[in-house]
Amino acid sequence: MELTITQPDDWHLHLRDGSLLQAILPHSARHFGRAIVMPNLKPPITTTAAAVSYRHSILKAIPKDSNFTPLMTLYLTDITTPNEIQLAKKSGIVNGVKLYPAGATTNSQDGVTDLFGKCFSVLEEMVEQDLPLLVHGEVTDPEVDIFDREKVYIETILEPLVRKLPQLKVVMEHITTADAVKFVESCKEGYVAATVTPQHLLLNRNALFQGGLQPHNYCLPVLKREIHRQAIVSAVTSGSKRFFLGTDSAPHDRRKKECPCGCAGIYNSLVALSLYAKVFEEAGALDKLEAFTSFNGPDFYGLPRNKLKIKLRKAPWRVPESLSFPFGEIIPMFAGETLEWEASLN
Repeated sequence: MELTITQPDDWHLHLRDGSLLQAILPHSARHFGRAIVMPNLKPPITTTAAAVSYRHSILKAIPKDSNFTPLMTLYLTDITTPNEIQLAKKSGIVNGVKLYPAGATTNSQDGVTDLFGKCFSVLEEMVEQDLPLLVHGEVTDPEVDIFDREKVYIETILEPLVRKLPQLKVVMEHITTADAVKFVESCKEGYVAATVTPQHLLLNRNALFQGGLQPHNYCLPVLKREIHRQAIVSAVTSGSKRFFLGTDSAPHDRRKKECPCGCAGIYNSLVALSLYAKVFEEAGALDKLEAFTSFNGPDFYGLPRNKLKIKLRKAPWRVPESLSFPFGEIIPMFAGETLEWEASLN
């Protein structure tokens, strides 16, 4: 079996910086035309000037035979100004502003502590400038169960936000629950959408504990119950335009995953397209795969669809047990397992 589809984009990607950026970028550049690049570096990308500099570093690391284009984002803080939003839009290289609730995930300590109290004028300017807000949708209150933090965030932040600013474009990133599916589907199409990762389509929270603690299946938002996984699969394979590909591929050195306080993040750039094809095939919805991978994202962001094509064929291949680099080792998602779909540019 063989499929030819429009080249996909990755609407949620962590590329890091320095030697890690140079090591992993070719995996994304091999298959994806563009990617929304997350800004949670150390220090974070909080200004347009920093985004321009980071983009230059990415461009230098792109393989010469690749057409990959990074789409930059700003990291929203309590002190971001409306003027910075204007500069971002004017730059032509910033495509969104990322909201991390302070303390929610990797390198989020500089994130937002009071969205409505400290950032509302910035959100209003984003409406004026037509810049989407990209949301890590979890509360950070330690009193809230970690498996309920997405649901509570929707109820306390996102629902009030879309009521207050109905013209603000919002992407709920890496959704993990039936509650998120219901919320996105309840909003006005074209204004609220969601990215979906391979891990949240294929794994439930059992994958964290089967055969012992599995640190390489640990990500944030954390994997949820099977009922939630099934709801997300149904949503993305339904043909809805509200959902699109975002891997949330997040590399960490093995030593930072397998340690007393391991980092959150799953590295899936190597296997993402194979896994999305698996999900759609198992759902009997391969005819809807191209829209999810290649049309819905650019349509929401107001960007042209890619012109190149990519080929997916049924050809079993084995995922490497690990990826070795001079700085250390990365364990990819489904390490050592055999996948049924292989992707290549036409």
